[in-house]
Amino acid sequence: MADRSETEKFQLHVPALEELCQVLEKGLRKNFEDAKVCVSECPDLTQEPFGFPVKGLCGKPRITDVGGVPYLVPVVHVDKVYNMNTVSKELELPGAFILGAGAVSSKTVGMNAELMPLVLTELDSRSVINASYLSSINPVDGKCLQEKYSDRFHDCDFGLLANLYACEGKPGKVIEVKASRRTGDESLVSCMRKTMEEYYGDKTLALGGTFIIQKGKAKIHIMPREFSSCPLNTNEDVNNWLKHFEVSAPLICQSVMVSRDPGLDLRLEHTHGFSHHGEGGHYYIDTTPNTVEYLGYFLPAEFIYRIDRPTETHSVGRD
Repeated sequence: MADRSETEKFQLHVPALEELCQVLEKGLRKNFEDAKVCVSECPDLTQEPFGFPVKGLCGKPRITDVGGVPYLVPVVHVDKVYNMNTVSKELELPGAFILGAGAVSSKTVGMNAELMPLVLTELDSRSVINASYLSSINPVDGKCLQEKYSDRFHDCDFGLLANLYACEGKPGKVIEVKASRRTGDESLVSCMRKTMEEYYGDKTLALGGTFIIQKGKAKIHIMPREFSSCPLNTNEDVNNWLKHFEVSAPLICQSVMVSRDPGLDLRLEHTHGFSHHGEGGHYYIDTTPNTVEYLGYFLPAEFIYRIDRPTETHSVGRD
């Protein structure tokens, strides 16, 4: 599964939740008219609008960066196929609940598409529960086509790259984030990540979790079904290849963010979202700053695991 012989493990800085709430709220208030961050009980994530296969985000939280953009551009490496059950074991957490942002395995799905992973991995006699979504370009009208992964496929593979948050899926204390009426230029995720980077400096923190865009609209992209026939060498090449859309709330997003790279060639933030009205993909930012409302639940990770780090790397295509 790996170019490199072993998965790299790094211990992250985990501040007290109360301290992190104060830091994040202060930063968010520079970018949103209203922002409130506090410690709260994680809501039951099996309920609407989430529909996750577990109740919470707690229990041995960790993140992983699997593969990477260098396996997608400039030229795709279609042989890069991973499996959520295998990943959970690499994370030293067999049976983990895993969420995040990634790409489907084109070998399994028969095309390229965005993946919104929501997987309770197998453990002993318990079978895997795959509640993931995928979004592709509808060949009929060129618009977004969002599907429930398990409606068409019965595996838990993915391809090329993923940024994932893993935990035991237990209820417990989390960081609740409320933000509305964006006044700055940063997305919710970028603002939170850069706030941690600025405050904590050389210490590396990571957050994973989910947030709802409750009101407003957002900019997303979806990768084309076919990989590019010519190399994508610049960010401009990548952006011209991607298909961009404006989608409507409510959008349920899964996000992984890292304050700084400790030398593992990480993607510092990556967020995908799905909806119950057929729209989903890679989240950039809201497009309705005057009316947008966010509600999110996050937890700091204890470790990061770098799986199959590309030996040849670059910084193209990581927005």
